[in-house]
Order: sequence, then structure tokens, then C-alpha cells
Amino acid sequence: MWPNQMETNMTLFYKTMRSPLGELKLIASNKGLTAILWKNEDPKRVRVGRPVEDSEHPMLKRVERQLREYFAGNRTGFDFKLDFIGTEFQKKVWKALLAIPFGQTRSYAQIAHEIGAPKAARAVGAANGKNPISIVTPCHRVIGSNGKLTGFAGGLEAKQYLLSHERGLERMPSRH
Repeated sequence: MWPNQMETNMTLFYKTMRSPLGELKLIASNKGLTAILWKNEDPKRVRVGRPVEDSEHPMLKRVERQLREYFAGNRTGFDFKLDFIGTEFQKKVWKALLAIPFGQTRSYAQIAHEIGAPKAARAVGAANGKNPISIVTPCHRVIGSNGKLTGFAGGLEAKQYLLSHERGLERMPSRH
């Protein structure tokens, strides 16, 4: 089994949605959101097997509604459960990403310090690149130590869009 493959034989469900960044594939278990994948996603980046299409799945409908609110500028955070598939180290990094405030950024080195592994900036970068829940687990908020944008599964244009979108809204009160 791959490190970020489901540890159980749980059924996963999916639905697709249109967004300002193109089509997104939302994937959930009965425990929570498992992945948000990009249209041209490399299938080796996040391995989720073969989820079953279910456009009426309650979790997926809730995620879609909140993402629409986020893109419309009416939401700065999300309040549904997440069901990460990954190694313990990856999950630790992803949890640190969730703590980055809306409209702000952190470097890989800062995340490494925050998780108690100050020499692990490259490993943090690798875990960031495997983040299965794009946008919600804000890997787009992680940049190079020099302030430059670095890799993003959705592409650097999408990363720039998300950062600009959030910076334009950062003074707005939270509506979640």
C-alpha cells in the first residue's frame, strides 16, 4: 500500500464542481473530505483508488456550497470534517497548514519550525506537494523563503489567484 493510500477498504465518493480555477473533483469518505483534485491532476500525486460518483452525498454537497461561498468572497474558513490520507509526518504538516491565517503566507522553513523539525524544510515541501485537500488545507499559502511562489498542484497561476483572492478579502470579517 502506498503511504497516502487509504489504510482501510472504506468507500470513497466524489462529485465534480466548476470553480473560477476550472473543474474540481471533490472526494469524501463517510468520515469527511478526503481530497480536492484538479482537472489535470497527476494520478500518482494523490492516490484515492476509484471513488463512486455521488453528487447528492451530504458531505460533498456541503463542501461544494462552502467552496462556492469562498470563491464568491463570502467565506474565509471551512467547517466540515477532514479525513486525511497520508503518513503521520504528512498529516502533521497538513495540520500546520490549517493554522495559517486567511490571507497570510508562511515559508516551508517556518512550517518546519512550527512542527518541531527545523531542518526538514524540504520534507515539508514534499508533504505540502502531496496535500490531498487543496484550497481547504491551504498549501497555496506556503511560499519560498525568498517570498517567491513555488510549486502547486493546480499550477502557479491558480496559486497566485488564490493568494490574490484572499488578500483582497483579508479585511473582510469571517462569515463561516
